[in-house]
Formats: sequence, structure tokens, C-alpha cells
Amino acid sequence: MSTTEPAARAAALSVALGDTPLLTGATLTLTPGRVTAVTGPSGAGKTTLLRALAGALPPGARVTAGSLTVLGQDILALPPEELRRLRRHKLAFVGQDPGSGLNPRMRVERLISETSPQRRRTPVPDLLRAVRLPVGEGLERRRTADLSGGQQRRVALARALARRPAILLLDEPTAGLDAALRDDIAALLRDIAEREAIAIALTSHDPDFVARCADDVLALRPDDPVAAPGTTVAPPVPVPASSAAGTVPVVEVRGLGARVGAGRIRHQVFGGLDLALQPGTLTGITGPSGCGKTTLLRTLAGLHRPEAGRITLGGEPLASSYRRRTREQRRRIQLVPQNPLGALNPAHTVGATLARPLKLHRAEPADRCGARVAELLTEVGLTPGHADRYPHELSGGQRQRVSVARALAAEPDVLLCDEVTSALDADTAEDIMGLLRGLRTDRGLAVVLVSHDLPLLAAHADVVLTLDGADRTPLTKHHAVPSPVPD
Repeated sequence: MSTTEPAARAAALSVALGDTPLLTGATLTLTPGRVTAVTGPSGAGKTTLLRALAGALPPGARVTAGSLTVLGQDILALPPEELRRLRRHKLAFVGQDPGSGLNPRMRVERLISETSPQRRRTPVPDLLRAVRLPVGEGLERRRTADLSGGQQRRVALARALARRPAILLLDEPTAGLDAALRDDIAALLRDIAEREAIAIALTSHDPDFVARCADDVLALRPDDPVAAPGTTVAPPVPVPASSAAGTVPVVEVRGLGARVGAGRIRHQVFGGLDLALQPGTLTGITGPSGCGKTTLLRTLAGLHRPEAGRITLGGEPLASSYRRRTREQRRRIQLVPQNPLGALNPAHTVGATLARPLKLHRAEPADRCGARVAELLTEVGLTPGHADRYPHELSGGQRQRVSVARALAAEPDVLLCDEVTSALDADTAEDIMGLLRGLRTDRGLAVVLVSHDLPLLAAHADVVLTLDGADRTPLTKHHAVPSPVPD
């Protein structure tokens, strides 16, 4: 195919799942050597459009109007074997939750080389450097569980590049990455599009990233006004930082240290960390990708064993392992992970997912569960009708809200949020922050928020903890952040 001919074209494309519109009237052209960004609020159909281009619409979804051609073929009408062949050799898709698509048993080196047409001669070190991952430090021999969310995202990108595709589809490729890495990825995508004559389509909520890397921009709008952001959650009055002064910390950490990796290849990501989580406050955690932010949250949740230090909950020692904690201790500390698709059971509806913690932790009567599920969905800016949907039928932002609702169902004392706003548009992110403010005010909830968005932390956090993993022996610094309202 000539590089001047379109690699893919959608004309007034509309997709629906039953009676629910997923995408309405999308028109775009992908050209070799150019980067096309698809923007718009959560629920507008950005991921649906990319999945249509990959021939992977959600089960039950159908095209209701318009047309779509990819590399000269109607990709949604291809027989299964031809579709597999096209994906294997010409298409590469990196989803919004790339960690869930990486085989946890494989090491990074094999994950990258297995997609290459020439496996034995795959330049794995060159691909790692291209996506700004370290070479010579043993990362290529790690498994995905030993990587941060940002590192998993870049391994997935390296894996896609190893295929040398004609079309590269990226769903929120910079979610969870710091600003410097976002700029690096923007430069990388522009370079490979021009050098390799690849047609790239990506979704993003980051206007700076889009401005840096995109040649063309398609802005989508949601067709369903009920699910649009900003219509349900009214931001309550924030909690002044001084309101929690003098109270006993709900969680206290002293001298905490943790390592990642296996066997002889283990790196310290943080050490000597002290932290006190006061009721009603928000503690921000920031720092470069790979510095240990997610590891810190997982350690507090009992999912990663620390190498040093102690954690107390309500003044009582807390076991380092989740399995050794009581059910009540588990209820009191809830984690909202960075990649909700990998954490939500694909076989369960949203309603069933939210009902489980209600029955397990709150002993909610069966006849009350439905009403409480509806309340939780409304609380996070969704509608009661979302209870009947499955995770694959939701947008990335909607899945993130469900993940928050599931954690809130347990009525915890501490909420650990790992990049919960990174894949959301600005309005939806502000809605989520408004929800967290209300929970801090009404319930005295202590919130820990991992984020690379420094303006967001400055506006909402009482304290910001910066982890610096540049030399593998991070420093910790506490920064006082002005309260959102006067004391």
C-alpha cells in the first residue's frame, strides 16, 4: 500500500450495545506517517473507536450506521482466521489497562520478543531504550508483578513496536506517567510514525501531550447525556487541613522500606519512610515512574511485603500480609488500583461486583443490596442502570468510577487511590475529587492519592510526599500544601 493512501477510514461510524449508544457519528482518517489523537470526555466512545479499528468490538456491540475500512478491508466483516492474520502482522493495539494484557508468568524480555516477526533477533535492549526503560539493571528479567504501572505501560508499548505494525492503536498511552516521560513518549511516537511510516491513533485526555505529538485531532462527544460527567456529583465544601489537627492518625508508618524484583535482582524503591494518615485529610504521593508509589500503596494494603518498618492501624500493629489481617482490618483499608479493568471480574455485572463487599463487610440484607448499589453508583456519578452492565461494556472512566464505588461499599477508614484520575477528562477528574472531598467531610475518610498531576495535588492535598527513585534509593520529602479553603 502506498504511504499516501489512508491506512484506515471511518465514515459517520456509530456503534451500540443493545439500546445503549457507545459511539455516534465518528469520522476519521489514519494516514501512514501521521499521529491522530482522539479526545473527548469519558463515555464519548474513544476506546470503542479504537477497538472497532482493531476489529475487537465488545461482545454484543454492533455497527448501527456508517462504514469502516482498515488496510483496504471491512475489518468487522473479516472471517476469524483472516482477522487474526491481519492483527498478527499489521495491527498493534495497547489497551488502557496494559498490565492486564501481559502474561504474568513471562519475563519482560520474552514478552517483547514473542510478538516480533524475528524472535531470536529482536533488539530487546533497543526497544527498552526507545520507551525510556533502563537497560543493564535486570528489568528485562523481571515479571510484570515486579513493575510499576508506568513500566508495564511502556513494556506493552515496546511489545507493540516489536511487531513493526502498519497501524498502532494506543488507548491513553501516557496515563500514570510523569510529565518528563509524557514528553519522551510524545517525541517517540512522532519519530516512529515518520521514520517507520506507521499510522498511529491514540486516545488522550492530556491537551499538552496531544499538542506535542498529534498531527490530527478528532474530538468526540457522548451521545448519552445522563452518563456525561459533571451532572451528578456536586462538590461539597472541602475539609480544611487544620480540621484534623491533634487527632490520632488512623494509619501510622515508621521506617518503612520496600524492594521490588526477585532473587538476586532486587532494587530498593523506598526506605526509612514515615507517614501519618489523619482522618479527613488527603495525602498526595508523587514522583517519577518506577519510584515506588504503587508499591507503597500495595504495602499499606498488605499486598506487598515490606523489608523494614512497621504499620499501625488505630494504634494497633498491622500485619504486613493481607492474609494475616482480620476481616475488619481489611475493610478499614481499601485500595482503588490504577488499572480497574484488570481488577474487575469480567464475568460479573457491576451490580454483583458492588453487592459482594456489601454482603461481606457490611452484612447488607439481600433486599437492601439493590438500593445500596444504586446509591453507590449515583455517588460516583453513574446511573443505577449501570448496575446491569459488565466491565467490557463501560468506558475507562466509567470502570474507574465503579472501582471507586466498590472500595466505598466497604465503608473504609482509609482509601488508597492509585492514579484514579490519570485516564479521566478534566471534568470527570474534578467530579472524582469532589466525591473524595465529600467523603472526607462526611465520613472523616483518610485518602492517599498517587498522582503525577501536581496542580491537582496542590489544589486538593493537605500534604504531598515526593518519592525520588532516580538512584534506586529514593528520598522522601514532605511538602506542606495550602488548604483549598482558608482555615
